[in-house]
Amino acid sequence: MGTNLRALAATVTTVGVLTTALLGAPPAAGAPAAPGLAPRETGTAAAGATVAGTAVAGTAGAGTAVAGTAGAGTAGAGTGRGNGTVGGDLLAGHGIVRPAGINPPPKTEASAYVVADAETGAVLAAKDPHGHYLPASTLKTLTAVTLIPRLDKNRKIKPSEEACNVEGSAVGIVPEPIYKVDDLMRALLMVSGNDAAIALAEANGGVKKTLADMNKEARKLQAYDTVAKTPNGLDAPGQRSSAYDLALIARAGLAIPDFREYISTKVAKFPAPKEDPKKKKKKKRGDDSEASESPAPAYYEMANHNRLLGRYKGMLGVKNGWTSKALGSFVGAARRDGHTILVVIMHHPGGFWDEVAKLLDWGFAARSKAAPVGRLVGPAPDPKPSSSPLAVRPSPTPGAAKARGEDPASTGATTPLLIGGGVLVLLALGAYGLRRRRRTPGDSSG
Repeated sequence: MGTNLRALAATVTTVGVLTTALLGAPPAAGAPAAPGLAPRETGTAAAGATVAGTAVAGTAGAGTAVAGTAGAGTAGAGTGRGNGTVGGDLLAGHGIVRPAGINPPPKTEASAYVVADAETGAVLAAKDPHGHYLPASTLKTLTAVTLIPRLDKNRKIKPSEEACNVEGSAVGIVPEPIYKVDDLMRALLMVSGNDAAIALAEANGGVKKTLADMNKEARKLQAYDTVAKTPNGLDAPGQRSSAYDLALIARAGLAIPDFREYISTKVAKFPAPKEDPKKKKKKKRGDDSEASESPAPAYYEMANHNRLLGRYKGMLGVKNGWTSKALGSFVGAARRDGHTILVVIMHHPGGFWDEVAKLLDWGFAARSKAAPVGRLVGPAPDPKPSSSPLAVRPSPTPGAAKARGEDPASTGATTPLLIGGGVLVLLALGAYGLRRRRRTPGDSSG
């Protein structure tokens, strides 16, 4: 009898498990949680390795040029992933990676760079593309890409005193409600307003929330090298990005019409309070309380800091940056003959404008000749819940049932009755099996 009781207990346990699965109950305590998003793995092209039939000249270590090419469809170039490096195998190292068979890209003093075709995502050449560097104000591209879809461009903003007193480059805002989000976005991308960045973050619910949104956006874009600690790019412990990531972010920005408008504007008007001697006068409200009389806003002109706008043929703009620790950085895009070339440089010790122009020229010339050495990947797909064959269709609402001429009471009870019926059937089958087991010749009574 003990054996039969154990068998019955096992049957009941099985029913319980099935019922749990049907009801979609959470996993038991101690069950492993779903894995989180892991950062990219960084690999190197091994010495003597062959990619798309072209030998890679040595390991992609510091100061080593990789002359191999990754053709479309090969690991890394076609899929954007090979050995775990986002963008492809050849982008794993610290040295220069370039296509074979054409002139090499022009020299630059930048510690890292990427030249890419914005339309196709093909990386044409790179140097230390995934190296971690301080981004300085080029991080404002991520701020803009994150906040443009979240904020109404016509919303009026009153910056805080804290936002108005931020160090570094500033557009010169005051704590009055005379700025639209649109104005502050222009100041952010045209003149690198650190004060505008904080004011926009405040409009998005605060700096802490905005940083969380920015880092979430970076993960969505698969910019795994990027960690935002400030919305304006001022140096902060732990803040970083890479030339590859800044190319991903700029490419996402170019897909946003307002972003394209902001970065390509040469000169714009920015609101400023009037210098009016009557400003300090008070006027009485109906309840005899005093209130400040805000003057009508005036405007002054601000000019885009991108020196290649209007100087380089087809220049669209994007963003430059500099701090004493980050040195010079730049993200630029230009369009010619229906094609857009992206150039990103990081950690440049001096003037870089001429070097950027030459890299853009090389990119336009190489675009149709060079096999890509990597790819700018697209955004990560949104996670979708997977369907299960054991999933139970939810009972319809009473209103939906009435619309079909059904009885809501009977319809709503369908699911639990089916589950309960299934349990009873399994219990009955289990009991029947036990009786059959007891009647089988040769069985011991236990």
